[in-house]
Amino acid sequence: MPRIQHRIHVDRPPVTVFEVTNDIDRWTELFDAYLHSEVLTREESGRFSKLTFRLRNAEGFDWRSWRILDHEELVAISAREEPLFPFLYMHLRWTYRPEGAGTSMTWTQDFEVDPAHSISEADMKDRMDEHGRKNQRRIKAILEASDFVARRPA
Repeated sequence: MPRIQHRIHVDRPPVTVFEVTNDIDRWTELFDAYLHSEVLTREESGRFSKLTFRLRNAEGFDWRSWRILDHEELVAISAREEPLFPFLYMHLRWTYRPEGAGTSMTWTQDFEVDPAHSISEADMKDRMDEHGRKNQRRIKAILEASDFVARRPA
C-alpha cells in the first residue's frame, strides 16, 4: 500500500490551523484544485465532529468523503466513499502539533490505485506527492499572510 506523508511548519497556533484546514466550506480558497466543496451532513458529539462532504476538482470529477474531527487531540481522519475510482481506497490522517510558536501540520495518505485505472500506482503516488506539497505550501502562505482572518463557526 502506498503511503505519502508531508509535514510543514505553520506560524499559527495549532487550533487555528486545525479549524481552518478542516473548514470544508473554505476548501475552494485553500486548495487550488477544488472548484466546489459542500458539507452534506454534520454531526457533533462532544469533542468529535463527523462530516460528510462532496468535492469537485478542476477536471469536473466529484466524489463524496467522510471526515471525523477530534477537536481535543487536533486530529482529522478521512476516507473517500463514492465513487472510490480511481482508487480501491483512500484514507487520510491529518495531525496538528505545537512546534515552537506555531504548528507542525502532518498529512498522511494511504491508498491503492484501482488496477483498471490507466495511471500506474507509482505515477499516481508521484502526482499526489507533488500535489500535497504544493497544497501545504499554499495553505501555509494563506495562514501566515498579514491579512489572514480566521472565520469562526456560526
